[in-house]
Amino acid sequence: MFVVSDHCWHMEASNDGVTLVRYGDDKTIAPPLALVDLKETHSLGEASCADAEVSDPWGGGHDAWKVGGKMFACVGAVMPGVSVKTDSIETAQMLIDLGVGVKAPYFHRSWVNLPWGTSEEELRHRLAASYKLVRSSLTKKVQAQLDPLE
Repeated sequence: MFVVSDHCWHMEASNDGVTLVRYGDDKTIAPPLALVDLKETHSLGEASCADAEVSDPWGGGHDAWKVGGKMFACVGAVMPGVSVKTDSIETAQMLIDLGVGVKAPYFHRSWVNLPWGTSEEELRHRLAASYKLVRSSLTKKVQAQLDPLE
């Protein structure tokens, strides 16, 4: 759950994708297409994420996207947007300085939160880069069990 303009929202995942739902209201808004594609097709355009899994490890409406058991993206219950891992603290700070993202609370400084207003192209790129980064950090044994990267 997260709060925007005094309204509480949560994400609901189903076979039809991910939907943002306002509590106490039957109105819905569409989530970023990159998250819909990740959920439905396991693809982000430039990267196939066939091995991506989503879970709610802490309860309360968090969507943690993982590959090989390690998280590469997270939609929190309070802060609107998706948090992704970058290759360094410097890259994360550069994205923050440029206004692309903000500090991802509770995460290492190499993570940034991309607000829902982030362009689809940027969101897809950052999700794919985070996926590839985390996947490449897995042990060779775990990587060998995953589908090959396209």
